[in-house]
Amino acid sequence: MKIRNIIWLDEFVDKLARKHCVDQSEVAEVLLGRPLFRFIEKGHRRGENVYSAMGKTRTGRFLTIFFVLKDRDRALILSARDMSARERKTYEKK
Repeated sequence: MKIRNIIWLDEFVDKLARKHCVDQSEVAEVLLGRPLFRFIEKGHRRGENVYSAMGKTRTGRFLTIFFVLKDRDRALILSARDMSARERKTYEKK
């Protein structure tokens, strides 16, 4: 999977900053780099499933990002947060 475009909705951008202290630039850095992708669940619309992407920013922050995959290469961001200890172990095994 390769993400080429990120879709931002204001309500989710606000939540990322307020609740998780995650900046849009950090999300973009992880998604446009070489993250570890995982299928999470089937989407409500056909072909729009929910995935996670785990990755590390240049500053060393480990993030998990949740998104809906649209049109094969566009990500509609739902949430992003610091990785849990378990997610970090999975990511570091990649």
